[in-house]
Amino acid sequence: MNKLTVAPSRQAIAPVMTGIRGAAARSALRRFSPLLVLVALGLCIGALNHDFFDPMNLSRIAISAAIPLTIALGGTFVIQLGSIDLSAEGIVAVAAIAISMLVENSYNDNHFGLWVLAVGIAAGVALGLANGVLHVFLRIPSFITTLAVGFVASGIGTAWLSGNTIRVSDMALRSISITRYAGLPLSVWIALLALAVAWGVHRHALLGRHTLAIGGGEDLARLSGVKVRQVRVAIFALAGAFYGLAGILAVAQYGQGHAMIASGQLFIAITAIVVGGTSLAGGNGSPLNTLVGTLIVVVLGNGMVLLGVPPYVQQGIQGVLIIAAVTLALNRSRRRIVK
Repeated sequence: MNKLTVAPSRQAIAPVMTGIRGAAARSALRRFSPLLVLVALGLCIGALNHDFFDPMNLSRIAISAAIPLTIALGGTFVIQLGSIDLSAEGIVAVAAIAISMLVENSYNDNHFGLWVLAVGIAAGVALGLANGVLHVFLRIPSFITTLAVGFVASGIGTAWLSGNTIRVSDMALRSISITRYAGLPLSVWIALLALAVAWGVHRHALLGRHTLAIGGGEDLARLSGVKVRQVRVAIFALAGAFYGLAGILAVAQYGQGHAMIASGQLFIAITAIVVGGTSLAGGNGSPLNTLVGTLIVVVLGNGMVLLGVPPYVQQGIQGVLIIAAVTLALNRSRRRIVK
């Protein structure tokens, strides 16, 4: 009797266990797929052009990734909320111009030293706060709010300099991109420090956990005691701080400050976030995902240059990349409505 009852039970449980194991395998594959793509991409490019693995080229990749990574780290937290931030380029420009005007430059006689780097981050935080306050308290969608603030910031930068460019001659500031430790410029190490800070907020800070909770379900998070408004404002301000830091790195790397200094960086940052596996719907992702996504985008661009791909074709390939990433990241079977 016991044998008759046990056998059907095992037969009934077996398909369930198989389904659970299959779901776990698919989840693991989805989780590590960006890293696998990065490795495969590097191996393919290296096989076609052996200069890809040259230490100097790898250093160029790290340098190219520093600024977009810093911008993308700020954008990651906003996207985890289920929102979007399109103001990054304008905020970076304002921070870069503010710094350029306060150090030794071709525009005025100021020479206040490296303490003015705090001014750049403060400018980013102030504009990030403006994003958060307008979005939360006026209930304007984040897409519209940040787009408008980005345009205002770019307009301020253009009017501030009357369309001109400030040449920075402060060698202490320029040394951020020149001084090397372990073969990499200080700017790369600063970007990695920003990554460590972002990881700490994401993994260990209450703000990071509340961000994911809001992105996963704002109503449920509010019922659980999360102060949704305060978290949203704080996240936009935090994103602004990362954009301000990116402005510092941009001035150090390019040796100048102007309103278009971050042109094109927003697309790269958002592409990196999505390619890294962070869903635009919010509630998932991490700074490490963003690092992998940034490296995928930068390695792809570097590889296309090494292989002689024309610039207009490169833009097309990057567009296809972001469409493919969104297609793989979203579970469309659970979405009755796409908007």
